[in-house]
Amino acid sequence: MSKKRTLLRNATALLGDTLSFDPQPLDVLVEGERIAAIAPAGTLGGADTVVDLSHRLLVPGLVNGHQHSHEHFQRGRTENLPLELWMHLVRTRIPVALTPRQVYLRTMIGAIESLRTGCTTLVDDMALGAAIDRERIDAVLQAYEDAGIRALLGFAMMDKPIVDNFPYVEAHFPPALAAELRAAPRPAPEDCLALVRNLAKDHHPQQQRVGVLVSASAPQRCTEAFLMAVRGLADELALPVITHVQETRMQVVTGQLFYGCPIVEYLDRIGFLKPATSLIHAVWLNPREIDALARGGATAQHNPWSNLLLGSGVQPVRELLDAGVNVSLGSDGSCSTVTVNMLNVLGSAAAVSKLRGDQPSRWLSAHEALHAGTLAGGRALGFGEALGSLRVGAIADLVAYRTDTVTFTPFNDPVRQLVYAERGAGLDFSMVAGEIAIERGALARIDEAALLREIEHEFHTLAGKYTEAEASVAPVLAAVEGIYRRSLATAIPADTYAARLA
Repeated sequence: MSKKRTLLRNATALLGDTLSFDPQPLDVLVEGERIAAIAPAGTLGGADTVVDLSHRLLVPGLVNGHQHSHEHFQRGRTENLPLELWMHLVRTRIPVALTPRQVYLRTMIGAIESLRTGCTTLVDDMALGAAIDRERIDAVLQAYEDAGIRALLGFAMMDKPIVDNFPYVEAHFPPALAAELRAAPRPAPEDCLALVRNLAKDHHPQQQRVGVLVSASAPQRCTEAFLMAVRGLADELALPVITHVQETRMQVVTGQLFYGCPIVEYLDRIGFLKPATSLIHAVWLNPREIDALARGGATAQHNPWSNLLLGSGVQPVRELLDAGVNVSLGSDGSCSTVTVNMLNVLGSAAAVSKLRGDQPSRWLSAHEALHAGTLAGGRALGFGEALGSLRVGAIADLVAYRTDTVTFTPFNDPVRQLVYAERGAGLDFSMVAGEIAIERGALARIDEAALLREIEHEFHTLAGKYTEAEASVAPVLAAVEGIYRRSLATAIPADTYAARLA
């Protein structure tokens, strides 16, 4: 059977791995899932479908290396809490039970917003809750299939209770509360590994648009044996790995007390750092850790908007890039960030870098931010050079923005105007794996308006339960507040790059 051929006609474009702007209108021929040809406008033909992209800027789709679909019903419900306190509001003592349909709808929130803001690939690091429920997992996978986005689903695996990922627990948690949290039901670690192994048979990201990856929630939430089992599974199945690492200063303190060194140094010591391994956040780093990332070929994933809203700090992006570390981008979950808009992430990544030092030449440029959000994101997930570039042979994950809008008027620098000004209003075309996901501004595969109405209705029935669940963590927050304050008073290595203003 011949492959479907789609011709994208008359677009201006950011071409190749360098994202070079070509002011002359071009035709882009997509055959199957790949870009087959790029030529001056009007010179290509033989397509089954022709899409006119006159007055459009065609660019690679953005790669969001980190969001949490289990947070989408809680967007806008929190503010001004540091990570270690905020996190308990999405892992509450009283769980909110959802039907598979409600899980499907919740997942659709992130899929729709991602597509509407230029993202064509997302990583969903989903919490499993008290038990593995295949019906609800299948609902998540189906939502991404239906929306038409590329998605890699992970399960935030751990084999330690959440309460034991903190230092100073015995001194600050009432014994009965600590015992309750340790006794809370959670999936067996071997069952989590088996889940990924089973799903990878039919959902490997190198073969399917909707796939799985391996997620260790965070090193401090895992025993060393379990971390190495995660590493071994990923190596065996050739799956990418993600894990949250040193998002906050307190996590540097945690590494010192748990391992005798910061956490990235610990991961280096046990052989965890390899290519297609993303350290999510990686904000509080020292030079030795940056060297370890470079040696191991791992990615440091920058989540600037999340780090700002949680007060976590500013990643030393320039030092990472200077060392040759791949730096990708992620939005994080919408309970803390309110939005998974990757255009917002691009702009905040470039802007917040300007708080680091007085040498403007070392600040992150708009072009570098766009590279981190496209090609570097594909590399982080094991796609090499195939994802995140508009060139012949690359995967056809592409988006187009109207240039006859105020955002691009006057038309001076398309990359800067895209990164600093566009937030999705001008996006009216999206293609994932060669299939159209948005055409003439409308989602092509789903009824967006009907879904949003249903989501609003379903959440109305759940809002009270979320309020009750969030209130249940008050005693946990009181205990963690003491740990947080004590950790602020604990010294960390003097060569750690300062991530926050005094």
